[in-house]
Amino acid sequence: MQNVLWFVLAAACEMTGCYAAWMWLRLGRSAWWLAPGTASLIVFAIALTRVDALFAGRAFAAYGGIYIASSLVWMRVVERTTPRATDFAGAAVCLLGAAIILYGARWSPG
Repeated sequence: MQNVLWFVLAAACEMTGCYAAWMWLRLGRSAWWLAPGTASLIVFAIALTRVDALFAGRAFAAYGGIYIASSLVWMRVVERTTPRATDFAGAAVCLLGAAIILYGARWSPG
């Protein structure tokens, strides 16, 4: 469960940091948006290192599923757009994949 909390924190920070750049480059906001965006991306990187995984690549791969599902929440809450049913179906597949990557060794013999 602790891994999931670190992943969710990492996703929130990554989306916040990237959205700051989006605000600047796509929506014409001030470059000052990059300052809190950079800080958020630093917290993202730190949070992702807290995941209980032996290899960074495995943590990053599993994180991808959480990021995708969290992005749909971001889209709904921040951008006020309703995800499609296919978005949710895709996120469910990604979350299953993330669980298999992160916890697969516990499910398989040897």
